[in-house]
Amino acid sequence: MRPLIAVPARFSASASALRYAAEVAARALVEAVWRAGGEPAVVHPHAPGGHADPDDVAARLSRFDGLLLPGGGDLAPHRYGAAETHRDVYDVDDEQDGFDLALARAALTSGLPTLAVCRGLQVVNVALGGTLEQDMGGPGREHRHVVHPVEPRPDSLLGRLTGVPKLDASCYHHQRVDRLGDGLVATAHAADGTLEAFERPGSPGWFVAVQWHPEDTARDDDAQQALFTALVAASR
Repeated sequence: MRPLIAVPARFSASASALRYAAEVAARALVEAVWRAGGEPAVVHPHAPGGHADPDDVAARLSRFDGLLLPGGGDLAPHRYGAAETHRDVYDVDDEQDGFDLALARAALTSGLPTLAVCRGLQVVNVALGGTLEQDMGGPGREHRHVVHPVEPRPDSLLGRLTGVPKLDASCYHHQRVDRLGDGLVATAHAADGTLEAFERPGSPGWFVAVQWHPEDTARDDDAQQALFTALVAASR
C-alpha cells in the first residue's frame, strides 16, 4: 500500500473544464509524491471565519501517514502580529490561513512526517510564533521566476538526504522569513541572505521545510525528488 500523504487544497476562482470555483493542487507536486511511492490525497480546507477546530483538524489528519504543505498565496499579516498590510500582499484567504496553520500545528505536535514547501514553510514559521517580511523589495530583489544556487548545511537532514553540496532551487515568492519560530534551525540560505530551508531538531517525527519549489524540477533533478522520496519513506 502506498502511504497516504495529505495535501491541503488551494482555493481557486476557476479551473479549466469546471463551471465553478475550485479546490486544486499543483499537478507537479502530486506527481512528485506519486513518483516517490506515495498516494497524494487532496484535503478540503475547513476553517469557518478563519478559525479551524484544532481537535477536528487533528482527527482528520490522524488517518494520514504524512503531510505535504504546499505553496500558495500570502498569509494575512495579522496572523503574525503585523499592524499594517503591504500593498503587494496578494491572494490572502482567511479560511485557507486558519486551516493551514491548524494543520501545521497538529502535524508538528503529533510528529506526522511533514514536508513544507514555499508558503508551507512560511505557515510553519508563523504557526511556531515566527514572523515574515511582507515584501522583499520588488523586481530584482524578489525570488519570482528565479533559479539560484542553495548550499544546504552538510550536517542537516536536508544536506544528507539530497547528497549534494549545492542545489539549483526554483523559486517563486516575494516574502521571506523574518524571525524564526520556536525550535526552528536554518539549514540553507540564498546568496542575498534569504532563509531557504529550516528544520526542527529534537522534535518528534520527520520534518523538512524549503522556501523554493522542488516539484518544479523534481522530474529531472534527483536531489529535488529526494525530498519527496524521503517524505514518503518516513511515512511508511
